Amino acid sequence: MNWALTLDLLGTFFFAISGSLLAAQRGYDIVGSLLLGSLTGLGGGVIRDLIIGVPPTAFAEPVHLAAPVAAAVLVFFLASGVERYSRPLLIFDAGGLALFCTTGTVKALEAGMNPVAAMLLGVTTGVGGGLLRDVVANRDPQLFNSSDLYAVPAFLGAAIVAGVWFTALPNVVTVFVAAIVVFVFRVLSLHFRWRIPHAKGQPKMGRASE
Repeated sequence: MNWALTLDLLGTFFFAISGSLLAAQRGYDIVGSLLLGSLTGLGGGVIRDLIIGVPPTAFAEPVHLAAPVAAAVLVFFLASGVERYSRPLLIFDAGGLALFCTTGTVKALEAGMNPVAAMLLGVTTGVGGGLLRDVVANRDPQLFNSSDLYAVPAFLGAAIVAGVWFTALPNVVTVFVAAIVVFVFRVLSLHFRWRIPHAKGQPKMGRASE
């Protein structure tokens, strides 16, 4: 098994775990857990592949379907105390984000995209599954939470990969280091509650324009 496939499967599994944990919070049965986990784990990669113009890896390589199944079964049999799911959900989501934003950037670069476009597609890969998960579960998407840094770590990881792509540094080292940076940044932002400053001087809602 090559390193790219290994990291892709790990990212799919981590995101699928976060989807299955959210399904448990919502009181879904195991079928709902499997579907939400699959959507979370595979959604970002499917979006990436459709934009690149290749058959989605999730369907071209059925081994990817094993990760959401394993995640749903693991959560169903081992998880207990739904009230304690919030922190594990965020940790697994951070792991999926770290792996997908970096491997997504690599796949875009390998497809011939320029570094800027590849970086944007890497971010889309990283946040896509979580966005679909939150929308389907009728939860405010973390991506648009002004009190949560979600896309910023993904941009950082994708920028690292795109920035050093043309150097002599091995791709696997680049992805590994960038993924660690994203994961640590994401976890620290959650712990210390970092946020992006809001815009100043915004007009009040309902005020008539002059």
